[in-house]
Amino acid sequence: MKENNHLIALSGGKDSTAMALRLMETEPKNYIFFCTPTGDELPPMKAHWNKLENILNKPIIKVKSPKWHDFKTMCNIHKCLPNFRKRFCTVNLKIEPAESFYADNDPCISYIGLRADEQGRMGNKDTESNTRYPLREWGWGLKEVLSYLQNKKITIPARTDCARCFFQKKHEWWNLWREYSEIYADAEQQEKEFGHTFLTKGKWGKNFPHALKDMRKKFEKGYIPRKANIYYPLFQDSNNQQCRICSL
Repeated sequence: MKENNHLIALSGGKDSTAMALRLMETEPKNYIFFCTPTGDELPPMKAHWNKLENILNKPIIKVKSPKWHDFKTMCNIHKCLPNFRKRFCTVNLKIEPAESFYADNDPCISYIGLRADEQGRMGNKDTESNTRYPLREWGWGLKEVLSYLQNKKITIPARTDCARCFFQKKHEWWNLWREYSEIYADAEQQEKEFGHTFLTKGKWGKNFPHALKDMRKKFEKGYIPRKANIYYPLFQDSNNQQCRICSL
């Protein structure tokens, strides 16, 4: 009988990072670490994956969709931009590649970084019978995860999801504009090409810009959102409207 592969979905968020490091300490196995990058991650996120590879002394396999490839290719194929009603980015670039990876490595046991204070959330339904939730097994909630990572001196990037995620808040767009102007400009060009926007109309009031070009002009005139240039605390709780798949 073929032995199980042990697959750890390591997005690089606080939960999956804490789970992976602790499993290596308490249940050392020949784990297979993987993530599903979209190609739109910021430099600190890429550096974080590299750092984790050094700490774990194992590669983190970058699993990508053979059809959609990356964020920009996916948008070109769909001929539109993702939004809160059409989250095809999560399905195409995160869920589908992960499910294929599980299938390709079957039989397997998958380890998912969902905490004990997230009991309402479930993992991969296709592998549910062979899925473990170590953080829940240990009774680890947000407090325990943060404490563990702080003791290990592990810093989680402020953004673990896409640079141009539609879930972002005003100050995050401001930070992107100031610190990664070339990415902001590229996102602005995408809006022009598709005639759509990454922003939700009326999200911040009917008079606030709902296109990146107009938001940039507001920033250039001196508008600074509250919390601008002050990233979230070192670790983010699950109330933040990040893409939950990306922040695990």
